[in-house]
Amino acid sequence: MQPRLWLLFAAQLAALHSSSVLQQAPASIMVQTNQTAVLTCEAKTYHTTVRIYWLRQRQAPSAHSHLEFLAFWDTTKKTVYGEKVQQEKLTVFQDASKYVLNLARVKPADSGIYFCMTIGTPELTFGKGTELSVVDVFPTTAPPTKKPTPKKPKVCRQPNPVTQKGLSCGPITLGLLAAGVLVLLMSLGVAIHTHCLQRRARLRLVKQFYK
Repeated sequence: MQPRLWLLFAAQLAALHSSSVLQQAPASIMVQTNQTAVLTCEAKTYHTTVRIYWLRQRQAPSAHSHLEFLAFWDTTKKTVYGEKVQQEKLTVFQDASKYVLNLARVKPADSGIYFCMTIGTPELTFGKGTELSVVDVFPTTAPPTKKPTPKKPKVCRQPNPVTQKGLSCGPITLGLLAAGVLVLLMSLGVAIHTHCLQRRARLRLVKQFYK
């Protein structure tokens, strides 16, 4: 079965194309080392007994890229594996219209693009592929650093004597003004008292003169 399959790949490689008939999910997935990757392929128009093949492409698609047959599953033969495939870590099965590829204990060498495929007459029909990336540690995105906002220098403006309204009086100024007013009042009182005394003295002199 396998040699025949690879002969068919070589004869019809030019007909390789992705189709919306086979919908793969997710489009890309990142998994940590030794964890499990789960890929799905849903057959939209095919009968539920259609045979789905799983293949892997270890490098970006190109004219010289190589597709590696991994396994297929059907109701009669169950799982059939490709050469050099570790059967204890790869499982394929059908769930209604979805076909599942379960890859356990993944390693960085398992990274690549995984395709599901059906063999028709005469073309091959591929899903759009799922890109699997296996990493030891998930990359972290550092939060953006906020640049400190420069503080504007404070400008001390002196009051303009032309436009300033009123005078700002402090406690000392008010005290001096009050003292000045008090001295003026006392001086005025003394002057009035002296004037009254002088007037009384003149009146007495006048009265004595006319007696």
